[in-house]
Amino acid sequence: MAGALLGSDVPVQTIEPPMAPAPVVPRGDRPAGVEAMDWQTLRQAVADCTACKLCSGRRQTVFGVGHLRAHWMVVGEAPGEQEDIQGEPFVGKSGQLLDNMLRALGLSRRETPPPGGEGSAYDAARQVYIANTLKCRPPGNRNPEPDELAQCEPFLIRQIALVQPRIILAMGRFAVQSLLRSNEPVGRLRGRVHRYQGVPLIVTYHPAYLLRNPEDKARAWDDLCLAAETAAGLAGD
Repeated sequence: MAGALLGSDVPVQTIEPPMAPAPVVPRGDRPAGVEAMDWQTLRQAVADCTACKLCSGRRQTVFGVGHLRAHWMVVGEAPGEQEDIQGEPFVGKSGQLLDNMLRALGLSRRETPPPGGEGSAYDAARQVYIANTLKCRPPGNRNPEPDELAQCEPFLIRQIALVQPRIILAMGRFAVQSLLRSNEPVGRLRGRVHRYQGVPLIVTYHPAYLLRNPEDKARAWDDLCLAAETAAGLAGD
């Protein structure tokens, strides 16, 4: 499938961003020891977290969904209204668009093997794990604030460590800037292969942005082609 996606002329250039330290903020009521938690403990820690003011307005936390050892990991920004209601990232119209984007690459967010699948190895290679940078919805879908991102960051870092993805697709400004420690806009960072803790990371637009700006869908497709090309190269190593 990846071979059919290599028509993009986007240059492949590995960029190692400067990894500036995360903002130092008081821990508040976030449970200690996040860096050593297993999946069950981490999920409960997120559900119980009251480390920032977003906890007071949420219906529920939005932890993540997908194969727990998927080769692909998608990182988004913050939950919206439907995510807050359903407790799953990327639902509603933006989720439908993301599913279509993944399907074009032969990928799925399903947690169980597809009918006729080839076992767990096939399952992990063709599925994704999806998580947001923030686990609680900002009121009115406003932009995340720096202290909110900083308080939630250890949860995402641990999710990435547990999944051990082979490639990361960062979608949207806040996901990109958090993972790459960069203030550059998405448009300037896309089209190259970055690295997060040694893992190839591809930058692209958030599906919600693409719904508002459909003229950029072609650029997003180029990003998906670059991600597929990069993943295919890893599979051949």
